Amino acid sequence: MSGNTLTIRETTPAIGAEIGGVDLGATLADEDFARVHEALVTRGVIFFRDQDISVERQKEFGLRFGELVAHPNDPGLDGHPEVMIIHADETSKRVAGERWHSDVSCAAEPPMGSILRLFTVPDSGGDTLFASMYAAYDALSDRMRSLLAGLTAVHDGGPYYRGVNRLIGRDDGGRTYPRAEHPVIRTHPVTGRKTIFVNEMFTTHLVGVPTAESDAILAFLFRHVTNPQFQCRFRWAENSIAFWDNRCVQHHALWDYFPHTRSGYRVTVRGERPE
Repeated sequence: MSGNTLTIRETTPAIGAEIGGVDLGATLADEDFARVHEALVTRGVIFFRDQDISVERQKEFGLRFGELVAHPNDPGLDGHPEVMIIHADETSKRVAGERWHSDVSCAAEPPMGSILRLFTVPDSGGDTLFASMYAAYDALSDRMRSLLAGLTAVHDGGPYYRGVNRLIGRDDGGRTYPRAEHPVIRTHPVTGRKTIFVNEMFTTHLVGVPTAESDAILAFLFRHVTNPQFQCRFRWAENSIAFWDNRCVQHHALWDYFPHTRSGYRVTVRGERPE
């Protein structure tokens, strides 16, 4: 399809856009790719409907944005290690993404983006919330921005991933998990905008700050980033796709559909070291 048919409709003033008039089962024309990429980095998360595509095409779409990477804890789809299986049903003890987070922020080079296609959805429930870290930063006072400028925080995957494995009975097998130090306020490498880059799933403490102060500052930020004014809510349908920019967005998957089934595949695009 040509750029003349592609449409972009904002989800809320702060975040999100739904892309229409595009078939991700075919190779995007360069002009369409440029518009999709611009929508992603400016709106933070983009949505596509009615995309009954193969896993190979999903991977090819992701590869237009960069190298695909495997998840550090979850095994990939057979024959496709970089494809993460997202699945919950009546036997599940937990679901992926139940807390506000940016995917694998504990990595030295956290993912640029995540592309999730769901092909089985419950009749109701199972929405995903997305929050703009652009908007969250912009809403801070000048004094708070000054306080946070130059601070770094530790992101540690061990506590969260080991907790998941204990819950589902998966053997860690002596595995080590990513742990990294990142700026609390990062600059988006494409837009140049500032974003808040701490999250309750992976961020453990501020570096060089007394524990009581670190805990208090992080508690404020974890609460602040979930302000509904920064959010949009995506209602999934069969063969919908959400593609979010982890550098400027956090998300929270709701598990309000038990015991029904929700299934799909996610591919993750490599990012860069935050600055």
